[in-house]
Amino acid sequence: MITIVDYGVGNIRAFLNAYKRLNIEAATAGNAETLRNAHKVILPGVGDFDEAMRRLDQSGMRDVLDQLAMDKHVPVLGVCVGMQMLARSSEEGGLPGLGWIAGEVRRFESLGEKLALPHMGWNDVRPVPGNRLFNGLESDARFYFLHSYYFKCDQTENAAAVTSYGTEFASAVRSANIYGVQFHPEKSHHWGTRLLQNFAAV
Repeated sequence: MITIVDYGVGNIRAFLNAYKRLNIEAATAGNAETLRNAHKVILPGVGDFDEAMRRLDQSGMRDVLDQLAMDKHVPVLGVCVGMQMLARSSEEGGLPGLGWIAGEVRRFESLGEKLALPHMGWNDVRPVPGNRLFNGLESDARFYFLHSYYFKCDQTENAAAVTSYGTEFASAVRSANIYGVQFHPEKSHHWGTRLLQNFAAV
């Protein structure tokens, strides 16, 4: 079963509806006790980095998430700001992130390019070969984006997919059982449905 972390941030209903269409069992967890026995976890997120981290801390679920991800090696998928929270820090705020994947979140302006922000709409995603999250999405996959910050990995091997916007950036990351996607699979039609199905199978 897929457990979606409900800490007041993210498109919870859209994920539940997507898995219902796939006939895959999914439920939400709004407290530590409900989350504790999760077998696969989705960490959604939208909006401001610090606000998302504050809400997660206030939910009482952060310690359990750490245990699931780092001790029990439960597969976790961070989405949009949920992916950025996997980093150790973000230029958007001052709070530390979860630190599960080595890297930091930076504003696109730091690249020196004059880009329209946010990066919004459909864009190509080119996965690194061999990533199970992108099975069947190796070519011509397009996903919906809405963000002004990008995840800069310390190690290039943690970039699971890249997208071009002024320059190439990591639009998906991975370290062992931890996955993250900057785009919104729950808003990305059949490509997003396939990715969510793939996550259920990892």
